[in-house]
Amino acid sequence: MTASHSDSLVVLFGATAGAYGAKLGSDERELILLVWQVVDLQSKKVGTLHKSLVKADNLDLSDQCREVSGLTPEGLSKAEPLDRVLQQFSQLVSSDLKVLGRSSYTLCSDGQLLIRQVLHPETSKKNFLLSDCFYSFYDLRKEFHTCYPGSASVKDHTIKTMAEYLGLGTDEAEEDFGVWQVKTMVAIIFSMLSEGCNHVFTEPETVKYKYETGPCSKSETVDSETVIRARGLPWQSSDQDIARFFKGLNIAKGGVALCLNSQGRRNGEALVRFVNSEQRDLALERHKHHMGSRYIEVYKATGEEFLKIAGGTSNEVAQFLSKENQVIIRMRGLPFTATQEDVLGFLGPECPVTGGKEGLLFVKYPDGRPTGDAFVLFSCEEYAQNALKKHKEILGKRYIELFRSTAAEVQQVLNRYMSTPLIPTLPTPLIPVIPPPYAIAAGSARDCVRLRGLPYTAGIDDILEFMGDATGDIKPHGVHMVLNQQGRPSGDAFIQMKSADKAFMVAQKCHKKMMKDRYVEVFQCSGEEMNFVLMGGTLNRSGLSPPPCLSPPAYAAFQAAAVIPAEAAALYQPQALLPTTRTPQASAAAPPAVTYYPAQAAQLYMNYTAYYPSPPVSPTTVGYLAAPPGAVAAAATATHTPILPQPGALVRMQGLPYNTGMKEILSFFQGYQYAPDDYNGLIQLSEQARSVLQAPKEWVCL
Repeated sequence: MTASHSDSLVVLFGATAGAYGAKLGSDERELILLVWQVVDLQSKKVGTLHKSLVKADNLDLSDQCREVSGLTPEGLSKAEPLDRVLQQFSQLVSSDLKVLGRSSYTLCSDGQLLIRQVLHPETSKKNFLLSDCFYSFYDLRKEFHTCYPGSASVKDHTIKTMAEYLGLGTDEAEEDFGVWQVKTMVAIIFSMLSEGCNHVFTEPETVKYKYETGPCSKSETVDSETVIRARGLPWQSSDQDIARFFKGLNIAKGGVALCLNSQGRRNGEALVRFVNSEQRDLALERHKHHMGSRYIEVYKATGEEFLKIAGGTSNEVAQFLSKENQVIIRMRGLPFTATQEDVLGFLGPECPVTGGKEGLLFVKYPDGRPTGDAFVLFSCEEYAQNALKKHKEILGKRYIELFRSTAAEVQQVLNRYMSTPLIPTLPTPLIPVIPPPYAIAAGSARDCVRLRGLPYTAGIDDILEFMGDATGDIKPHGVHMVLNQQGRPSGDAFIQMKSADKAFMVAQKCHKKMMKDRYVEVFQCSGEEMNFVLMGGTLNRSGLSPPPCLSPPAYAAFQAAAVIPAEAAALYQPQALLPTTRTPQASAAAPPAVTYYPAQAAQLYMNYTAYYPSPPVSPTTVGYLAAPPGAVAAAATATHTPILPQPGALVRMQGLPYNTGMKEILSFFQGYQYAPDDYNGLIQLSEQARSVLQAPKEWVCL
């Protein structure tokens, strides 16, 4: 039993099999020791001091643990597991309280690490519940600083420094490990209760029982000192899974925002907002802790980033999310003709929707067309689980995907679709400016090497150190790190050498050489092969495969657009790395090919992966300038390279029904101007299709 104004304290001390002191719990090691004693705040009497060893699943003790605690794996192997020890703890505390004539108590620990960073995370992973007493406790360091404001700051306090400040004995060698700490903490508490101080324990620290969902408005102010970014999450993770990973720390209401990629799918990242900076700092200590078999990276983030993902302005969404403590399920792939009755009938009576039709939110484009997505509210976990069992069942002629979702994801999806233009168009054609002499390699000369199997933490400096003496033979700006679509290292890199002989020597010398804890494969290759891999193709034992959306005869047809003279280039400012237009045929007079790096947000040709050069060593000399129509026309005339006319645009359609015909597509674009003659050379059309395209608009609009 606990109360906000308890008449007793249970002084608690613990240790893990790993780090000790300020790093307690940061290495995910298990609890191996608990020591406690009951203190009667009224009579200033104490109960029996109890010391209990805990049998961990992994009995491999760190050197620091062995040195500080004096414990051994042999001694711990005879101890009870954590769940049994916690049962004994409750029983013994109740017995001591009865002897002292007290009924309520609150825990008191040296700092917050034992409760927040050890006990709560470990019991959560082992799937058993802590008793209520572990959700409220006093931080002795904070209470001491309140009682003695002239002492050191809270973060600098330890049991030893607090005892020295009060002039108490600090000889730890006199007692067993853990016993001295508890006895000293009790002595400190009695000093605080003395007539000179008369300290009162009134405001305990609290641990939230569960994560509270809720909406977030873009008008809110979010302190950047309270936000972190978690990376490497399993794609199916929900906000509750993330809250469980941070168990013991207080996440703000609606403070978990799952991030989506450009296709609207989760990208394995989340932004998490905590109630204060102290909780955020504790969260950063869980960097590379595990969620299942995956380790999760934890970094600082900003309030602006959180609002960009989680903030919303729609009144419809705010009303939908106003029902608190609801489980949100996302439905994807709904027929465009699906109604609220269809969705409720699909879910059935075994999983009733909160509020009936009011618990459904269809996601639509700005013009009111459905996207095929919807969000559903359920009042309890049981109903949500019943709904998830219908994953990939059929509604109409389509199978429906169901996933757990969050309030932040609802906001993010609605924001994305509501800001989507009705028909996205290509950007203004961009002309690559490549100031000599640092053009990316081309041709069949095998003067490049490919590094495969790099550690994901490897940087440019690591590669240069790996190359050793051969670093001097690398061309300027000749190291190209290959990143995946999320902007993370893929484990591959390309290096341009000064000659084919130098590339051969490096491949022979460095192949399967160790970098950190991994061996790296080094292969000699040509500049042309390097370019195609950077474009999204593959290079393996079977030979060179083109980027997946290009047919084999077509991938060699990528030509360089015109190179602007240095004088003209000064007129324009670099904007962004965007894909250039694809030309329908090769030109004999065209200059050597230039590699293009598609941007993640504008993938026209890469249908599943986009590779980026990494700054600062990948070719920073390649700039992409937005050219006005006149410059584009002049460049096209100079190189005889066809360019999509201005203001024409090419759009790509995904998710079409398999039985879609030309008339259905034209009907979909009803009311928009198209230019069939301009694309006759780019799109191969049958005579029948051409006649349909060239029909009068009045016929098309029927």
